[in-house]
Amino acid sequence: MLIAPLERRSIAVSSAGPSAELKERVHRPGYLKKLAKPEDLAPLFKNDDYVGWSGFTGVGYPKLVPTAIADYVEQNNLQNDPATKKKFHLFVGASVGPEVEERWARLDMIERRYPHQVGKEIAKGINAGRINFVDKHLSMFPQDLTYGYFSLKKNHGDPRRPLDWAIVEATAITEEGWIVPGASVGATPEILHTAEKIIIEVNTHIPDLTGLHDITPTLLPPHRQPYLITHPSNRIGETAIPVDPDRVLAIVESKLPDNTGDNAPETLTSRAIAEHLIDFLSQEVKAGRMPKNLLPLQSGIGNVANSIIGGLANGPFENVQVWTEVLQDTFVQFINSGKLEFATATSLRFSSEEFERFYVNWKDYKDRLLLRSQQVANSPEIIRRLGVIAMNTPLEVDIYAHANSTCALGSRMLNGIGGSADFLRNAKLSIMHTPSSRGTKTDPTGISCIVPFCSHIDQTEHDLDIIVTEQGLADVRGLAPRERAPIIIQKCAHPDYRDILMEYYERSLFECLKAGSGHEPHMLKNALKFHTYFQEHGTMKIDKWD
Repeated sequence: MLIAPLERRSIAVSSAGPSAELKERVHRPGYLKKLAKPEDLAPLFKNDDYVGWSGFTGVGYPKLVPTAIADYVEQNNLQNDPATKKKFHLFVGASVGPEVEERWARLDMIERRYPHQVGKEIAKGINAGRINFVDKHLSMFPQDLTYGYFSLKKNHGDPRRPLDWAIVEATAITEEGWIVPGASVGATPEILHTAEKIIIEVNTHIPDLTGLHDITPTLLPPHRQPYLITHPSNRIGETAIPVDPDRVLAIVESKLPDNTGDNAPETLTSRAIAEHLIDFLSQEVKAGRMPKNLLPLQSGIGNVANSIIGGLANGPFENVQVWTEVLQDTFVQFINSGKLEFATATSLRFSSEEFERFYVNWKDYKDRLLLRSQQVANSPEIIRRLGVIAMNTPLEVDIYAHANSTCALGSRMLNGIGGSADFLRNAKLSIMHTPSSRGTKTDPTGISCIVPFCSHIDQTEHDLDIIVTEQGLADVRGLAPRERAPIIIQKCAHPDYRDILMEYYERSLFECLKAGSGHEPHMLKNALKFHTYFQEHGTMKIDKWD
């Protein structure tokens, strides 16, 4: 689709001209004629526009244009008048840097957010009712975007282009005009495919990462093809994302790093969880249920995940493969140990310090790393084929192995579900790891992460195999609900809560068997008492059940 002449005339070409660094990165000369200043692009964005950004876990997101739009809104006091207020429908593969998204949320610039978020300001906007958040499995979001499911506008125009804008970051542009992403891919291919107008931020602070990516076409049924992947290292696509040059409205040069900050530090609790898991995996190998180099690993984000990967770097397994969503700092340690043979993901979510080291030496790693789109990295088909070992952290798990990953006390959105269910539903081994308790202002173990019944359920009992806390590991494979509950309580609950949880289970069992409903026993009047008591007293340590 061609850009309207009026829109083209409204953009002033940057008078400074392209820098030497930009000329080295942009191999399609026609794009250099579209070099623009972010502040000249900001007024083009209209209220109710559908805007897609690149980015995943705070990496590879556009920085200059979203900031310029926020500056324009703030400097002109647009949000104080309903007639001038600007609110946008924001589509990103996952989370992005706080300096852009959190600011948009503070300025009340987000009408809707798809399909994942992490951040205090945007969560505040969601819970206050100012932002409509659609929480979606990350493997499903890109295909649903290309199906056109998210377009709420009437007479939007071309139904194949539900997004008005795509603003994406690149580290290079090929002769064809295709985009070489940075340290994440996410949903960028689908966002580019479905946008009417495209703005590219070429980041010359980051090295040209050509060769780090494997980009596959987005085909819709009945034309979709299988992903011919039987090993994490298999390449099946291109090294850049195809783009229609006619839809590229402007390019901007960026020199800003990703704002990832530091990863959560390891604790005694996270280390204990990691030790339980590594011991369990060793036993699986010994029992012959797993090869000596394990099966491909998936690991989530956080200090527990970092401890597990750090433990594996010093562990007994050689030639380990990784098929995951995000790689954190300890994966570099894992590669350097010589024990990680190959890793594939959709994002590298390193700390700022680790990123600087990685970019200096990234060519030393590129033959052992591969970044794919989230539709492929989180593909249930591939996860099941490879026999992935999935490991993720919930907010809470109940005595029957339901898990809550998103909503505190059933209602308050903390963060999106992300890709955890993509992996846990389809993995060979589905593992949830969490501290057994968390502290409150008045009680160091005031929140039990093992509860009678989850206040919100993201992963069901049907999908989880292993529950592990610093207290121990519960293997619930093949167990009926009545067999699971005592094991989860005794192995995983904090000692402060074990007796009261066992009392809940035993009383529920007695009452439900008497009523002829004993498959998964609950006292409905008490099932959420941990949560209601916490709201009233700041701790889950209830005095009695009745």
